[in-house]
Amino acid sequence: MEPVKVISGGVTALKRADVDTDQIIPKQFLKRIERTGFGEFLFYDWAQQPGWSLPKNPILATGPNFGCGSSREHAPWALQDYGFKAIVASSFADIFFSNCTKIGLLPVVLPEDDVRAVMDAGEAEIDLEALEVRFGGRSVPFELDAERRHRLINGLDDIALTLQKADDISTYERERERPGPVTLNL
Repeated sequence: MEPVKVISGGVTALKRADVDTDQIIPKQFLKRIERTGFGEFLFYDWAQQPGWSLPKNPILATGPNFGCGSSREHAPWALQDYGFKAIVASSFADIFFSNCTKIGLLPVVLPEDDVRAVMDAGEAEIDLEALEVRFGGRSVPFELDAERRHRLINGLDDIALTLQKADDISTYERERERPGPVTLNL
């Protein structure tokens, strides 16, 4: 996972509340086993409607309760594969929020008025180290728990965290008691 420190650039505004994971990536596209290739199906049903436009920018600003619905990991994968690096909303579904942070997609919670201001600004800078979003000549603080922030800044996914304990795991495996018969492949 790539470290996340500062994300800056254009903002794509999705002015919809309660966007669920089925809308983000419909069920018929969940057959892949890799994390890639989902971006082309992002918001697939909406993309079929006349006038739909979803500019590829690093930041998506959207309505409250984003990522509600089923807990599929495919939704953050699709958003990231499309090109988004951060999502700004006034609230997120808990599991969706967690799934984002595990892959390096930064979810940022701001008050609803500030989310609308980010949308209107069209460009923003999100500084994870400073915990602030800068847009339109303003700077707005946001919160993220210390452990998630540490993981994102250092590019640590679950596997990388486990590998940090490789020596401890090896020591445990070497030293642990093995009661009962030992089977050997002879």
